[in-house]
Amino acid sequence: MYKYDNIDKTLVDQRVAQFRDQVTRRLNGTLTEEAFRPLRLQNGLYHQRHAYMLRVAIPYGLFNSKQLRTLANISEKYDRGYGHFTTRQNIQYNWVTLEDTPDILADLAKVEMHAIQTSGNCIRNITSDAFAGVAADEYVDTRPICELLRQWSTLHPEFAHLPRKFKFAVNGAKEDRTVMLCHDVGIELKKNVVGELTANIYAGGGMGRTPILGSLIKTELPWQLLPSYLTALLRVYNRFGRRDNLYKARIKILVKALGPEEFSRQVEGEWLHLQNSDDNFTQVEWDRVAKHFTKPPYKTLPMLTTEHILENVSEAEATAFTRWLERNVKPHQVPGYASVILSLKPHGTVAPGDATTAQMNAIADLADKFSFGELRSTHEQNLVLADVEQAELYELWQQAKKQNVALPNVGLLTDIIACPGGDFCSLANAKSLPIAKAIQERFDDLDYLFDLGDISLNISGCINSCGHHHVGNIGVLGVDKDGEEWYQITLGGEQGNDTSIGKVIGPSFYADEIPDVITNVINTYVNHRSEDESFIQAYRRLGVAPFKEAAYQNAKKKEKADAKSAGESV
Repeated sequence: MYKYDNIDKTLVDQRVAQFRDQVTRRLNGTLTEEAFRPLRLQNGLYHQRHAYMLRVAIPYGLFNSKQLRTLANISEKYDRGYGHFTTRQNIQYNWVTLEDTPDILADLAKVEMHAIQTSGNCIRNITSDAFAGVAADEYVDTRPICELLRQWSTLHPEFAHLPRKFKFAVNGAKEDRTVMLCHDVGIELKKNVVGELTANIYAGGGMGRTPILGSLIKTELPWQLLPSYLTALLRVYNRFGRRDNLYKARIKILVKALGPEEFSRQVEGEWLHLQNSDDNFTQVEWDRVAKHFTKPPYKTLPMLTTEHILENVSEAEATAFTRWLERNVKPHQVPGYASVILSLKPHGTVAPGDATTAQMNAIADLADKFSFGELRSTHEQNLVLADVEQAELYELWQQAKKQNVALPNVGLLTDIIACPGGDFCSLANAKSLPIAKAIQERFDDLDYLFDLGDISLNISGCINSCGHHHVGNIGVLGVDKDGEEWYQITLGGEQGNDTSIGKVIGPSFYADEIPDVITNVINTYVNHRSEDESFIQAYRRLGVAPFKEAAYQNAKKKEKADAKSAGESV
């Protein structure tokens, strides 16, 4: 993985010293909160419902065991013994103090990490495929381009004060594992017919208050020209983005207002003056960065079948281990190896995406022992060991079970994406975590989950959509009505190559109704599905009507919801 050079190290160290001075001045009263706010946000520090929250960048989700141990130590020393992995592949701490944050940033800098641009109206942490470099369906290893873009965008003076936050996603595989079309800019890397690396550019995607899928505005852009083209794109947005209205300031609103064709035309016009810019990437720069992403020292191993992997597994453990192989183990480019997803979604115990200090330290040990010391964070809030020998999968499974990170629920109903919600976030209208826990407790039967197959359920505590509820097959959105927490259900969302935005089915529900509502929706799928038909396939075939009828089938609850929706007392 990428190692800091002197420029990186100097930049991050200077930022730590700068922020330490800012915090000192804030604490002694010489810096007002109004003046301090943009400074702390530029360093990933939010003031949340109960305490300060620090969001740490994990560029394109790639980090190593040493860094994870530092993250674990921070959780123990400065927080409450856990960290929360987010849908942007970052990690955040919910209980830090202002006084401690300079020391935390200093600890991060020692292991080549920081919190720069994890908040604020700038280019945020660039996300990518958690399986980049090892995925069996990969066209292009996205990591060198991601790193080049990280360096290009970090503290870019022209784009430090954009109309709103700006998010890139980079995908280079047959399967989109980045939710690329729901980003301000999605970059799809491919090789053209003569083997040259090029990029298709999608712009104007996003979730939040107005969910829109990105539009293709440029095809086969040579990779070297990414900086000049993206500069042109950002300049158009920077100039015409709606700074007068916070809710209409994202680029998706501009692209929708202009239309993708007109937006593309304006970007092309701006690009005419830039495309020969010295800012473009060069082969020398590629070589400088790409050398950090060479293949680890793989052994020459035979490709094992499932039967071979199961040979020494006892009969008592065979079913559970086979389930884990099926859901948590993914194909690898190199024979004899596999990638393993460690589930951070244990049923009913902690928040989705949370890892305790002990778990983080233990997972770091697993990375060292089984995966060349490297890890990946996923936008589904799980962790990945990318390079595991197939012959060691059983031993890894046994050790992962001891840390409660081996539940074989990846891609199943309880692999819930959820934001921190009203328990922590000051923007949230409702709590997310108790809803996730209640659903996991209701669907705690692995046999039943396996029978249901692939279903995504995402929960957001407010319309900002940090829980990606719009692209869940089943989405749950917390809303506030007259000071009460209600929950809106969307159906039909999907991520991947067939990304779609879910539709709201009707009036909202009370929190205690949600497990029953989900149960009724799931029962409808079970009762109407064809053989081997997934939930989303059944929904698209049947339409919303039978699912909606099932969700509101309880007359009392329907009456309560309808009455509340009509403004009546309930």
